[in-house]
Amino acid sequence: MPYSFDWVCKDVVKKLQGKDLSPVTRLSDAMKFRQFAILQRTPQSLFWKSEDTPVGYSLLQILEPNLPVPDPEVSAPIPLKHTVSQKLKANTGVNAIAEGSVSAAYVKSCGYEIEVRCISIPDSNLESLQNRKLLDKQPSFVQDCRMGRKDLYVVTEAFEVTKDTVLEDSSSIDLSGKALISQVAKAQAQGQWQRETTDSVPIQKGAVVAYKKKQLVIENDTCDWEISYIPPIGRIEEPFQLDFKHLQSEVSGNTGQLAMLPKDVQEVVSSSLLLMLSDRENLYDLMNKLELDQLGHMDGPGGVILDQLRQDSIPPWIDFRNLLLYLLQALMVLSDTQLKLLAQSMEKRLLLHQRELVKSILQPNFKYPWNIPFTLQPQLLAPLQGEGLAITYELLMECGLKMELNNPRSTWDLEAKMPLSALYGSLSFLQQLVEA
Repeated sequence: MPYSFDWVCKDVVKKLQGKDLSPVTRLSDAMKFRQFAILQRTPQSLFWKSEDTPVGYSLLQILEPNLPVPDPEVSAPIPLKHTVSQKLKANTGVNAIAEGSVSAAYVKSCGYEIEVRCISIPDSNLESLQNRKLLDKQPSFVQDCRMGRKDLYVVTEAFEVTKDTVLEDSSSIDLSGKALISQVAKAQAQGQWQRETTDSVPIQKGAVVAYKKKQLVIENDTCDWEISYIPPIGRIEEPFQLDFKHLQSEVSGNTGQLAMLPKDVQEVVSSSLLLMLSDRENLYDLMNKLELDQLGHMDGPGGVILDQLRQDSIPPWIDFRNLLLYLLQALMVLSDTQLKLLAQSMEKRLLLHQRELVKSILQPNFKYPWNIPFTLQPQLLAPLQGEGLAITYELLMECGLKMELNNPRSTWDLEAKMPLSALYGSLSFLQQLVEA
């Protein structure tokens, strides 16, 4: 697999083993998570996380100027490295390629080598900024925070790359020997065929790969921050309003609102999303514009969806923007592979069967914090045959379930709970749009 910036950041977080440390998910945003950067969340669901969106402001930019700023602590450079090199050689028999004799060699090399440093503000120094006055002229996101519409956070610790570096991923395939090229003429050709591919991603000095944050609380004309409470895990009792019944109610309530949109609007959104599912960046850009209330120009199918928000035919009691955000935030939880599989599922009309299968997994296992075996219901697998079954199994395995094709037995894993919930919400929404 290519070592994308997203993958590297997640691997860095694992290596650092820092509590409450979050990876940066996009290289284009890597400079926006520096010390004191303000982040915004517009959570639409209780069951999956929304992404941190930089608002483009630093905490220092909304406080009164000409005040001393606490000095950050800077750690010593931390070298991090991960490399994989694979070599495979094989001789294929006379029946492998039209009764020819062919040898094959495959070489793959990928990985990263970076150096990061931690820039942080100790809590004791951070307190010096508390209760300072805000500027009289405040950005719109401050007002949204006051009214409880959005959650704001401030970056208090950032791991920055100390020097320019390049992520590299290369592979080569070498076929050589002789092969029968015509069953009629019985002629043979001998030679060599090679293909080499190299991908590289440059990362600039100062790019942030991981960060910690604290919630920003705005009261009166001052700001404060707090650490969000994280409930303990390990008990069977489901937290209030966080059981499967409430997930189902949340999803059905939103899909019910979606169903009340004009049919032509649903059809336009459906066809536009189908084109966007293969491009996470486009989905993210659309979500970003909706979260930051920047509903101006956007190219491609995302722009078509934004145009629908301005239609007079949409009933005023339907919050179309939040419905779109609900779906987009669910999609962002899923992997690139799952997004492409969802596009195939839309085209093959598999969504309804997949949704019922996901529901049958979540409903009985939702409360369990440990790994337990379960069996998929045969009547739900029956409509999913051939390629449809393979697509569905891969969707589930990408959530973290341990599964085997043509085997109804599987194992529940707590780590699969959030992506499965997001998959359930995504399938429900897309099914509604497809059947409109």
